[in-house]
Amino acid sequence: MKTIYDFTVKDRKGKDVSMKEYANEVLLIVNSATKCGFTPQYEELEKLYEKYRSDGFVVLDFPCNQFGQQAPGTDESIHEFCKLNFGTDFPRFKKIKVTGSDADPLFKFLVEQKGFAGWDMDHPIAHILDDMLSKEDPDYKEKPSIKWNFTKFLIDKKGNVVARFEPTTKIEVIEAEIQKLLH
Repeated sequence: MKTIYDFTVKDRKGKDVSMKEYANEVLLIVNSATKCGFTPQYEELEKLYEKYRSDGFVVLDFPCNQFGQQAPGTDESIHEFCKLNFGTDFPRFKKIKVTGSDADPLFKFLVEQKGFAGWDMDHPIAHILDDMLSKEDPDYKEKPSIKWNFTKFLIDKKGNVVARFEPTTKIEVIEAEIQKLLH
C-alpha cells in the first residue's frame, strides 16, 4: 500500500527531499500562503511544532499561490516573511501547486486519501469561502480537491493519511488528533 514515504519533494532551495526522512514521525502537512486571512495560523502551527516536536511531531509547510494569488514572492522571501513575522522554525518547502492537473504528486495523493472535510461554519471566513466557491461551482463540496490555503493533512508514524482539516478547523481539534497519534 502506498504511503507518503513513496514521494520526494523539493526543499525551498530546490534540493530533493525524500518523505522517508520523516518516517516514524507524526506530520501535519499544510499548503500555506503569506497574504491570506488564514496567514496568522503560522503562529498556531509554530506553537504546535514547538510543543510536540520533541515527541516526534513535525509541521511541513508547502507555500502555494493558487488560491487568490496569496503566496506571491520567491521561496526565500516567503521563508523570511514567516521567520520574521511568525517565528516559524518548521520545515518549509518549495512553492507548489496543490490542485489541478499539474498539482504536486504528494498533494494529489493526499487528496485521494482524504477529500474535502467541510467548513467549520462557526469560523467567520467560512461563509465567505462557501459563497465564493458555490458561485464558481455549486457542487464544490462533493469534490475532494483542496479548496483554499491552510488545508492540513495529518499523517501517522507509518506514513498514512489519517485526517484532513480545512482552514476553518479550530487548532484545538487538530491538536487533539495529534495527541492521539503521539501517545
